[in-house]
Amino acid sequence: MENTNLTSVTEFIFLGLSSQPELQLLLFLLFLMIYLLILMGNLLIVLLILRDSRLHTPMYFFLTNLSSIEICFTSCVFPQMLVHFFAQRKSISYSCCVIQVYTSLTFGISECFLLSVMAYDRFVAIREPLRYLISMNWGLCRILAAGSWLGGFIISTVDTVATFQLTFCQDNVINHFFCEMPALMHLSCTDTSQAELVVQVFCIFTLFCPVTFIILSYAHIIVAVLRIRSAQGRRKAFSTCSSHLLVVILFYGNSIFVYMKPQSLSSPEHNKIASMFYVTFTPALNPLIYSFRNKEVQMALRKLLGKPEGA
Repeated sequence: MENTNLTSVTEFIFLGLSSQPELQLLLFLLFLMIYLLILMGNLLIVLLILRDSRLHTPMYFFLTNLSSIEICFTSCVFPQMLVHFFAQRKSISYSCCVIQVYTSLTFGISECFLLSVMAYDRFVAIREPLRYLISMNWGLCRILAAGSWLGGFIISTVDTVATFQLTFCQDNVINHFFCEMPALMHLSCTDTSQAELVVQVFCIFTLFCPVTFIILSYAHIIVAVLRIRSAQGRRKAFSTCSSHLLVVILFYGNSIFVYMKPQSLSSPEHNKIASMFYVTFTPALNPLIYSFRNKEVQMALRKLLGKPEGA
């Protein structure tokens, strides 16, 4: 009887970000600061929104979900990466690699859906400002947020199963800093065409479709903003959208580069650099570019610190 599971690998070895020993401490301190910035920034956003009743609106409800996803997403990667800066052998067991692929995909895909939901929220807010709270009622908001999380769990399950049905022989060295699907496909010693097809199909649903929806939403938003007679009103509308659009460009740009390219055309080194941006820098910048430049959040922060709002 033919053995259908020829995988002989019990662990994987990461090459990491650098092989130079003199850089390990510097990289550890750098990424420890980035991780702490991500945790503190996003936790503060969640705390401010929960404590201040003025922020209990659909936009900030979705922002709470986004910050929660960023915390979970980076926590799948950073703790182990930080430990590996001081490890001579940067290894991970086969089962832990499966868990890391599944969890990082779950939160990454959930963020893809949530960013498109947030684009729809901005579209409704600008297109129908007087009916905004009626159109984006709390029931609909909860359904959209839950759908984003559920979509992440379902699609990541299929992608993870497709990845780990591949056979991994004796070569277990991954040119990456965490277990990511494209890097594992490069490592497989069998034909990956079927797994790649599954991934490409789901990338259409998780990357191409949300990006298309966001582009269409912003096309309508621009038309609606240009109809606003007040210059101050136009600036305020563009301001609320520009932050979200910058987050979208940073996140989707790097994700599409890593996942939408055929494996035959992708480079592990280039993929590792692109992954670095959406795993580290985008979650760190989100609280800054999306929230702390927002007047309502600044007022909530002053209130939390016990400062007068006009100070």
